[in-house]
Amino acid sequence: MNATDDDLEPTRQQADTANNGRPTGGSPIRIGALVPLSPPGWVEAGQHLLTGLELAVRDINDDGGINGRPLELAIRDTAADPQAAVAAMDELAALGVAAVAGEYHSVVARAAAARADALELPFLCSSAVLDALTEQPTEWVARLAPAQSHGWRVYADFLLAAGHSRIALATQPSVYWASGTAILRDHLTARGGTVMELDMRALTPTDVCDALADHRATALLLLVGHPEPAVSIVKSVRRDQRLAEVVIGAPAGQPEFTEWASLLGGDGTSIAFLRYLPERLSPLGARVEADLRRQLDRAPSFVAFEGYDTIVVLADILRSHGTDRPHIAGSWPRVAVEGTRGRIRFSRPPGISVWQWAWPPTQIVDRNPTEPNHFRILHTG
Repeated sequence: MNATDDDLEPTRQQADTANNGRPTGGSPIRIGALVPLSPPGWVEAGQHLLTGLELAVRDINDDGGINGRPLELAIRDTAADPQAAVAAMDELAALGVAAVAGEYHSVVARAAAARADALELPFLCSSAVLDALTEQPTEWVARLAPAQSHGWRVYADFLLAAGHSRIALATQPSVYWASGTAILRDHLTARGGTVMELDMRALTPTDVCDALADHRATALLLLVGHPEPAVSIVKSVRRDQRLAEVVIGAPAGQPEFTEWASLLGGDGTSIAFLRYLPERLSPLGARVEADLRRQLDRAPSFVAFEGYDTIVVLADILRSHGTDRPHIAGSWPRVAVEGTRGRIRFSRPPGISVWQWAWPPTQIVDRNPTEPNHFRILHTG
């Protein structure tokens, strides 16, 4: 169930009146923030994203703000609802924000990006990866997260290098899952692999196990929602003696979050997923990692770093180009700023309709079976 306007009002009032840092002179510069903070959105991912956004605002304000003016977030809960994102963009535009940041869910970000383009409102997408973020090329939208086609091809190469050529995909209907399925199928089959799609609308977790055994698949990728049916599928496969050698993967990153570990325990380890962090953090990244850990009371996910870097980019633009929306949108190709995960620049890779950081550092990791709260780096790309 989506949050109602009444549910969100305390959050809005707090977000629209707080400076998120020590006071600085001048009127605040408002930045809209889209985050999933209630079901059916992935709330834990939204909390990490928001924590990164808020920490960066606090750090910038503690350092004097933007030319003497404090930054201020106007937070809106999208609840994984594209229509809620469109309504939020309209509201934020009317509120007079200089730009909008955030969003985790790709389908929601796509709706927000289309509306940003129509409203001529700068939108820096933090974490959504769907290649076709807008139908037509736009100057108003930029993105920090890598395009899905980039990251998921890296994942496919990892599978092939590990000797997996017979791969099954457990799928559900979604633009995002369909896009991922096509990327994996095209990349793997062009390199001699075979891909079997298992439609979870028609199959139970037990049916999945039977199909894996019948087709002698060596890897199963979860292109399905979390917690269900992903958790039930993992439990069934882990308990089926016929599938002891089958590797499970989750390229969308479900095992990154603590909810996964709490629901699956040891069954949730050794499941490879994509995340967007360097092998070694810079001094800035290490300092931010420590602050994020304190704020979250747990290890921060890559999504929290994406949130922080989003504000770093927007602050750099605002210092140099002011708060005029066309000037902000026109400055994407001139960005060159150090983020927590490397130097951020935007370009126009082929097939991408928005200004894109090409590319953030990409890793494939899993949870260590002997230390489930620690991650092992399996591959970089």
